[in-house]
Formats: sequence, C-alpha cells, structure tokens
Amino acid sequence: MTLNSLLKPLERDVAKRTRAPLSDKALSLWGKVLGRLSCRAMMEEVLLTPKPGLVDRRNSGSHRDMDIHSFTRSAQAVADRLPEFVCLGYVQGDAPAAQTLASLREPGIACERDMYRTTGGVNTHKGAVFAFGLLCSAAGRLLARGTAMEAPTLCREVADICRGMVMRELAPVKKARTAGEHFYLSYGFTGARGEAESGFATALDYGLPTYRDSLHKGWSGERSLHQALLTLMANNDDTNLVSRGGIEGLNFARREATALLKDGGMAHPQAKERLAALDDAFIAKNLSPGGSADLLAVTWFLANLPKSVS
Repeated sequence: MTLNSLLKPLERDVAKRTRAPLSDKALSLWGKVLGRLSCRAMMEEVLLTPKPGLVDRRNSGSHRDMDIHSFTRSAQAVADRLPEFVCLGYVQGDAPAAQTLASLREPGIACERDMYRTTGGVNTHKGAVFAFGLLCSAAGRLLARGTAMEAPTLCREVADICRGMVMRELAPVKKARTAGEHFYLSYGFTGARGEAESGFATALDYGLPTYRDSLHKGWSGERSLHQALLTLMANNDDTNLVSRGGIEGLNFARREATALLKDGGMAHPQAKERLAALDDAFIAKNLSPGGSADLLAVTWFLANLPKSVS
C-alpha cells in the first residue's frame, strides 16, 4: 500500500465534506511531520540515560539482544511507515472511528516487518508501532474534520478508535494462548490494548502533566523526562515487568519508583546516581519497564504536537 494509493480515494470522500479538504501536498507534509515527531519521541526515550533496565547510552539494560544502535535504526524504520497511518486516518475521517482500527492491521504488520528486517528479528519497537500507528491515524482523522491537534482531543480519538477492544479480544478468553491473555486472566491487566482503549490515560494523566510541570520549573528536557519516567513507572501496570519478573517484579518497580519520587525524584542532588543504582538492580533481576518506556515516548509526542505545518 503506497501513499499515492491512499490519496486516490480523497477526491470521492472529500466531496461529501462541507469543510475545505487538505491538499495532497498539505496532507503529505502532515504525514512527514508526524512521522518525524514520532521518530524523535522514540529517540528521546532511548537516549535518556540512565534508565532502570532499559536500553540507553549507559548500557543495554536487561536486553541482551539489542542496543542503542539497533534502537536508532528501528526508530527510523518505524517512522518511515507512519505517514501512511496519517493518510489512512484522513481518508476515514468521517467514518465511524471503530472502522479505522481494522484498516490499520495491514500497515501495522508491514511496519513490524520493517522493524524486524532492520534489527535482524529483534523486537525493539513493537509497542511503539502500536502506539504511534494509533496516534498518527487518530491525527489524520482530526485533520479530516478540521479539529485542533491537542493532546486530550487526540487521545480521545484514539480511545474512540479502540473502543471495545478489550471486551472483544481479552474478555472472551477462557484459556490463555498469549502473554497478554495470561496477564488478563491472572491479574486483570489489559496491557497495551487497555492503555490504547483508555486513550493513553497513563501518559495523559501522569506522564504529560509531570513532564510539563517539570519544564515549567525550569528543569532541562532530560531531567523532566526522567521525572516523567519515574511517575509512569510508579503508576503503570506494566506487563513487560510482569512478563519478566511476575507480579513481584511489577511491585518492586512501582515501589522503587515511588520511593525515589517521595524522596524528591529528580530534585534530589544524587538523582542520577540513584537511577544508575536502580538500573543495576533492575538488570540483576532481569526487569525492564518497557511499557513505561513506550508511554514516555508517547508523553513526549503529546507534549510536542504541532499546531500547524508549513
């Protein structure tokens, strides 16, 4: 599926709309801008150092099959596909939101395939493919309706696209065949599906306010992202942690992040040293808060949404 093939239906679909449609050039530009923004968000996350159990410039965390270089290549490969999601959302801007989800499967699989090809079969950004595919398609739908690109509005659109996903895909399961199904049956955790259906509520309610408040204090972008990451870890039912360390691993991560925040978080004079020590502890336990890492990238993306492009 090419960008041009997605643009062809516009002549037919936009005729039904009362508002002036975007030109093909403008839509293409929006796709490129949002794709680059997604890539930057993924890079902001991986470059943030140190992070507990995650790939960064210090080490590969609890991941023996990937490093910062494979993450960089993967982020670009994923981002190159994202303009297609913007166009898909735009074409379907006036259709019921739920119809958009099914149309994202094919480009989503293609995006994952590019990621695996780039990394030699390593899953570096599968969660990000899911998150940014939804965000970019939701952005396309907002563009089609002439709706301002604001974080709460965009997240509501994602929630509309994903409405009923947990009930359809997890609730009927009686015997788990996947990790996600096991976590749902065992603990009631809905994972990435639930986060998407909530409109990325954990990022919107915890990550984004913390990041913005930290910047408002005059903190650097790096320091603010660290504070946001700790806040996300303290509040996120991260199934990546459950996968590696069971419910004890999740509780350990939440407890440690909460303790750091109560002791000042990134305002503590030895904050970075404490994060490095926590990184060592996570590695020793083979823990990685990958779900919170994805939500940190989403947080940065939401904080930097463009109002317009030119």
